[in-house]
Amino acid sequence: MIPPKVSLITVTYNSEQTLTDTIKSVLSQTYTGIEYIIIDGLSTDGSREIIESFGNKISKFISEKDSGMYDALNKGIKIATGKIIGILNSDDFFHNDKVIERLMYEFNENDIDAVYGDVQFVNRTKTPKIVRYYSSKRFNPQRFKFGIMPAHPSFYAKRELFEKYGYYSTNYKIAADFELLIRFLFTHKVKTKYIPMPFVTMRTGGISNKSFISNITLNREIARACRENGIKTNYLYIYSKYLFKIFEFLSFRKNKTD
Repeated sequence: MIPPKVSLITVTYNSEQTLTDTIKSVLSQTYTGIEYIIIDGLSTDGSREIIESFGNKISKFISEKDSGMYDALNKGIKIATGKIIGILNSDDFFHNDKVIERLMYEFNENDIDAVYGDVQFVNRTKTPKIVRYYSSKRFNPQRFKFGIMPAHPSFYAKRELFEKYGYYSTNYKIAADFELLIRFLFTHKVKTKYIPMPFVTMRTGGISNKSFISNITLNREIARACRENGIKTNYLYIYSKYLFKIFEFLSFRKNKTD
């Protein structure tokens, strides 16, 4: 029996320092039905050479100018042929080689539209050092008003959802992933399942945490995403999520020392 295909999409721009780890973590997955798509925004470093060095192990490769990360993600989704869509950022890698096998088992055994799990963060240069763990266990759609969502890099959904409910909104700079998850999980109430395991290991220093200004932009876009999708919130609610992050960090530290 041919396993259902899952399309994995990596968007990259000048990611030569981390891209090899990302690609190898996809190619080492035990699940056999993977379509791997890489969308490059005309990198000026050695990214293209790295991608091409893997030859036909990369299912589809596009290198052309885009209008940002979300535009590139939409390109990847629109050329994907898999039943399930997932994303792996170009500075992240899978927690182990059985992640896709496990999540596809859940799709095959349950009447669901999407799954999500946990992610862990590591030092950007010392990747064995875990510095934070983000669990999606307690997520429910009511938490969107606090700026809290399930870990987006762990979100895998049926391709038909994007075709039915829309793609990433390209008029968001940072929070289009948050807006899309509101649309899918809150507005349209797609059937999901939480899988209690880390899907992805992420290096610290992502786009939404680069600077104080990035955080301001992120929170403004979170407020806008809530407003556009009928969720009542305010900045007091949204900024309270940093208290949650502090609690999460302290809990992680305690578990490490116990």
